[in-house]
Amino acid sequence: MNDPNYQDAYDGDRIPPDHIGVLIAGVIFMLVGWAGLFHLVTTDVPRIGQRWVFFLLLQLAVTGTVLPFIRYLNVRFTPVNADLPPGGVVVRQSLWIGLFVVVCAWLQIPRILNGPIAFLVALAFIVIEIFLRSREIRNERAEE
Repeated sequence: MNDPNYQDAYDGDRIPPDHIGVLIAGVIFMLVGWAGLFHLVTTDVPRIGQRWVFFLLLQLAVTGTVLPFIRYLNVRFTPVNADLPPGGVVVRQSLWIGLFVVVCAWLQIPRILNGPIAFLVALAFIVIEIFLRSREIRNERAEE
């Protein structure tokens, strides 16, 4: 936009320092998770003990991978006159997505996963996040 009154969401003063730390943590999660998954899948024979390591590494990999995207969505859809959500909110929302992928992978082992079940699991996580976030926003407004 060429409007001089338009304030870009990516102004330097709008990026909180905790978001930089969150992005660094996301890169570390992503590298550890995907490298660990690669090593686990290519070198080990599947056993029960490795199944839990697989789920842990999958959680780290997916959380670290979606974290920058979730931060972008939070920055993009937060009104210009409002404060950005704290880094902990971005991490929590990324963890929900990682947990959703892990639950879907876990349900796929006995071949229980299908579209409606995946939808209900996603809906449950979304509703929990909406309740948590609405409570946080209400508390933030009460402190002002």
